[in-house]
Amino acid sequence: MPLLDVTIPEGALTSEAEHDLLRKLMNLLLEHEGADPTRPAVQAMAWTFLHRPAVTLVGGIVPTEPRYRIGVTVPDGMLSQRRRDRLVENLTAAVLDAQPTDRPRNHNHVWVVINTVPDGSWGAGGQTVRLADIQARASQD
Repeated sequence: MPLLDVTIPEGALTSEAEHDLLRKLMNLLLEHEGADPTRPAVQAMAWTFLHRPAVTLVGGIVPTEPRYRIGVTVPDGMLSQRRRDRLVENLTAAVLDAQPTDRPRNHNHVWVVINTVPDGSWGAGGQTVRLADIQARASQD
């Protein structure tokens, strides 16, 4: 049951590039969790929210290049530290690949924050969902 909260400034990407990026980011997250992103049961649990900041400031100043933030929320135990490290690298690369080619590839313009939810602290469908429940649902079709 991964959640992605992706912050992309208005106009930073074309609509098509943005849509492709959002799909790619979730697929990368699912793959790093060890899930098959093509399975309908897995897709049904994978939600992405796009956020548009009214303004982004860096050191109190509006930057000349866009800044991106990817908030990853997963149940505790889904990602080892090795998988987290690789996920940050791959999500960052995906954002930079989605940008127009005339824009500088600055890895420092992409921040990834991974949040984990303790087992028994996630709710869906009006009830608490545990990691074992999520894994069982992901194996269904």
